Amino acid sequence: MAHTKYDAVFQRTFDALAADPGVVLFTALQWIPETSTLRRIFTSHPDEYPVGAEKTVEISAGWLDAVIAGKKPFLAADLNALREVFTDVELIRSLGCGAVINLPVLSHGAIVGVLALLDAEGTYTDKSVSAAAETVEADSAALAEAFVSHPNATPRKDRALS
Repeated sequence: MAHTKYDAVFQRTFDALAADPGVVLFTALQWIPETSTLRRIFTSHPDEYPVGAEKTVEISAGWLDAVIAGKKPFLAADLNALREVFTDVELIRSLGCGAVINLPVLSHGAIVGVLALLDAEGTYTDKSVSAAAETVEADSAALAEAFVSHPNATPRKDRALS
């Protein structure tokens, strides 16, 4: 799946997260603060979740408070929790998923992207979040660069890595 050096970074992260805590669906979403938009720049499921797709944040204030404002991981461990946050629960369920971990990626204190890990309902726990966060932290500089510099990314006004 890797097409650029930045795709290789996301693929490496996906592979590591697939080992622990486990992942069925993985996406990398660039955060565009000027428009409060998430832009998909990498995905394990390009047919269902195509690269380049954007969505304005139509999710709950709790998610925004946790992930974007709080810069903390988010866990929805079952379909009921997912329904409170995301609008595409039926598509998620059709892929065999029912739980999500969202992990913010920062550069110089600013959110540049969010990783979304999805697996079967009930699969993820607080321990899963910790394992995923450790994996992301170990490669945070490369991930931040991939979010900012990827050819599918929207150029950032602040060029956080400049």
